[in-house]
Amino acid sequence: MESGLNSTTFWLAMGLVLLVEGFMPFVSPATWRQTFTQILKFTDGQLRFFGLISLLLGLTLIWWLA
Repeated sequence: MESGLNSTTFWLAMGLVLLVEGFMPFVSPATWRQTFTQILKFTDGQLRFFGLISLLLGLTLIWWLA
């Protein structure tokens, strides 16, 4: 088996992202809308903090699995 990123792996990862992102709006649109409304009230600093945490968790997961 090949190691590294190929186009199939990339598109599988993109499909998984879309699956996860679409789950809440499909299952509970009212809760998703309420959550999104709350997120819009965050300050730029709070959004950057959550973005940084997300990036670090993603990088850690990739490093751990690779």
